[in-house]
Amino acid sequence: MSENIGKLILRLMVGGMMLFHGIDKALHGIKSIKGLLQSQGVPEMLAYGVYVGEILAPIFLIIGWKSRVWAGVIVFNMAVAIYLTKLGSLLSLGSQGAWAVELPMFYLFSALAIVLLGSGKYAIERD
Repeated sequence: MSENIGKLILRLMVGGMMLFHGIDKALHGIKSIKGLLQSQGVPEMLAYGVYVGEILAPIFLIIGWKSRVWAGVIVFNMAVAIYLTKLGSLLSLGSQGAWAVELPMFYLFSALAIVLLGSGKYAIERD
């Protein structure tokens, strides 16, 4: 039972916290992400994928529908975010002494744990 509760807590934490990032982008737009993609020579239209990775995936992760798939979407989303914004900081410390890529890596590895563990018993669809 405690294993399934742990999986639920992990899904709620990753999905709930990531959803705040998505809501912010829904309210304020993704112009900066379009600019980052364009500077890398990637079509800016792909920036709309952030809504999938930061709104749809977290919602489905919270309810536990195809959790492994949606957690994989978050892993990909975070890998792209790290590449676009933090690649030069992988071996650096931030202003507070923490690893400069601590937060995005936290999301990436937490979502990867869900990919490996599955949703657990307390989900719409167990995997």
